[in-house]
This record gives sequence, structure tokens and C-alpha cells, in this order.
Amino acid sequence: MNFRALAARFALVFSCGLMVAAPASAHFWQCVTFARSVSGIDIHGNANTWWSKAAGHYQRGHTPKVGAVMSFEANGRMRMGHVAMVSQVVNDREVLLTHANWSRPGAVERNVRAVDVSPNNDWSQVKVWYAPTGDLGTTVYPVNGFIYANDDGGDATATTTSAVLTADQKADQKTNLANVIALAAIQKF
Repeated sequence: MNFRALAARFALVFSCGLMVAAPASAHFWQCVTFARSVSGIDIHGNANTWWSKAAGHYQRGHTPKVGAVMSFEANGRMRMGHVAMVSQVVNDREVLLTHANWSRPGAVERNVRAVDVSPNNDWSQVKVWYAPTGDLGTTVYPVNGFIYANDDGGDATATTTSAVLTADQKADQKTNLANVIALAAIQKF
């Protein structure tokens, strides 16, 4: 077997591996990178640092607003905390969240239910939809509050769609590259 044939076979096997390893919609999201990309709130670091890092840079409060990031406190179940973007305010005790890495590792969930269960109706404690159980469950999560994006007239829904499309487009580029490599390898035979 000559070098060209060996290289073509290697390219074919490699490209097939890329197609399996990176399907078009594959992307492993952490909650912080996803929340930053969909909310426009440019805070870096673990989720448990977002509340303090927002001070002096972003407005913070205890009233949910579309596009705001709900900042979960670190606790025994979530040592690094969690952040999620509010995609809809249903009423004064319920919102829909769009977030990543909650029910399934790295997965994005859109418009999942979160309910304020705090005794003072101040959003300091919530229950959040958990897909594997198909319910809110019994766990109560402590919340710092909401971090509000600087009002630049942007549309939070458009931002969410844009960030997800960008991730999907990157995965598509990998798949397209794998297809080009495979086609080139096949044409060499």
C-alpha cells in the first residue's frame, strides 16, 4: 500500500470519527458560558461568583425580568452554584428559565418552570423543573437574586436564538469538514 492510499484511508476513518463524535447539534454547555452567551451579561468565573462580580457592573435585584440571570447560591448539591436566564415571567411566583447543564450534563433546556417557594415571596428559594423526574421535585434551591443585563434595547429572545444558532453552526462546520475530508479520501481511490 502506498502512502497516498494509506493517507486517504486514514482521512476517511478520521472523518467518520468526527461525524460520530460531533453531530450537527452537539455542544456541551456549562451553565455560565450558556448564560453569558444568551443574556449578554459578561461575567466570567464559576456561577457561585456571579452575584458578587455583578456588583457595581450590573443592576441586581429580587424581581424576575425577561433576560435577567437568576443566580443560584452554592450549596451541597451545587458546589459551584448555577445561573439561568429568565425567558418568561409567568406570574409573581413563577418564571420560565432557559439554561444549560441542569437536567442532563451539557444540555440546554428552554422554557423550564421555576417556582418561588420562599416564605416571604422574595425569590430567595426556588424549585426548578427537572426533566428526569418530569416534575419540580422536592429540592429547594437558595437563590441570590437576579442580575439584569444593561438595557441596550436588545431583544433577549433574539439573543438566545442567536447564541444557540452560533453553537449549532459551529458543530455543522465540523460535520461539513468531516464530509469534505471523507469525499476527498473517496475520490483518491
